[in-house]
Amino acid sequence: MEFHQIRYFLTTAETLNFTRAAERCNVSQPALTRAVKKLEEELGGALFRRERNRTHLTDLGQVMKEHLGRVNTTTQDAVLAASKLLNLEKSPLKVGIMCTIGSLRTIPFLSRFQMIHPGIDLTIYDVTPQDLNEGLLSGNLDCALLGLPTELEDRFDTVRLYQERMVAIFPPDHRFSAMTEIPIGELANERYLDRLNCEFRNSFFELLRKRDIEVSVWYRSEREDWLQNMVLQGMGISIIPEYAISVEGVQNRPITDPDILRNVELVTVSGRHRSPAVQAFVDEATKYSWLV
Repeated sequence: MEFHQIRYFLTTAETLNFTRAAERCNVSQPALTRAVKKLEEELGGALFRRERNRTHLTDLGQVMKEHLGRVNTTTQDAVLAASKLLNLEKSPLKVGIMCTIGSLRTIPFLSRFQMIHPGIDLTIYDVTPQDLNEGLLSGNLDCALLGLPTELEDRFDTVRLYQERMVAIFPPDHRFSAMTEIPIGELANERYLDRLNCEFRNSFFELLRKRDIEVSVWYRSEREDWLQNMVLQGMGISIIPEYAISVEGVQNRPITDPDILRNVELVTVSGRHRSPAVQAFVDEATKYSWLV
């Protein structure tokens, strides 16, 4: 059974006239008649009863009109959905953004992307570094923005978007305000607020241990906004990517000796077919001026 057979049958069932049905379908009457005849053979019975100049639906024809009408509607809906998807209308796009990546750089890009591609149905997921791999490999995420201190596995393709420094954040009246940069040794004996989702957390504490630098951890939290507000209230200092600062009034200086940097990258699964929406996102992210 082919779609054109269904369309020819339904048009004939509506007009009850083979000539008018052929005109509506923009085919010759013999071609339409052959298609209906073939459909009857496949179904095993006559769909129309022809009496001189009048045509009627048989009982089988009545039943098939209802069933094939639903098939035709579903097919048209499928074609429309495919057209919208391929033309970036209501195309779903699931993007994971690592929870430590701030909004300062990402929101202007997302705003521009939606302006250029208003038909893409964009959903943003806030994810931890631990959840990103599984989200991408399982297909729950189409692509992701992340910044890690180590390279990803070969299963992923990455595009570097920008680089940012790790900075110390502190309240306005802190002694760090008089400095232009913070050598890591200056963190000794400071009250430290521990960011549990920080991708540099393990390597940072290992660096402190190797330098015999002791900090006093007063609070630990997964909430970036809470920790920044706690810093503002003078409850301690913390280390954070420079573009992740979101609380007004928090002061910052770059960490030095050594400099601590991270690359923020766009990640997709290597070898996986990209939908038009994913490809559009990759293209726009690649050419966007992230640090302007």
